[in-house]
Amino acid sequence: MVKLRLKRCGRKQRAIYRIVAIDVRSRREGKALRKVGFYDPMKNQTYLNVPLILYFLEKGAQPTGTVQNLLNKAEVFKEFSPNQMKFN
Repeated sequence: MVKLRLKRCGRKQRAIYRIVAIDVRSRREGKALRKVGFYDPMKNQTYLNVPLILYFLEKGAQPTGTVQNLLNKAEVFKEFSPNQMKFN
């Protein structure tokens, strides 16, 4: 199963996160299938590759809680019909 998850980058005390599509069994720093965006909590910046994110969601990828909050803020789910949004 594939998840959309945050992958930590950056230096000590200055974390930047990549939003990646990754296998559930992989560890946080493991090899990602695709990079689909990034999130900088210090500057509150977010970059999302929306077509790629929608592709993975249509294929059944599950976003983690934090990634789902970021996607909600960016209004990515407006392009998704309500019956397709079956997240845990």
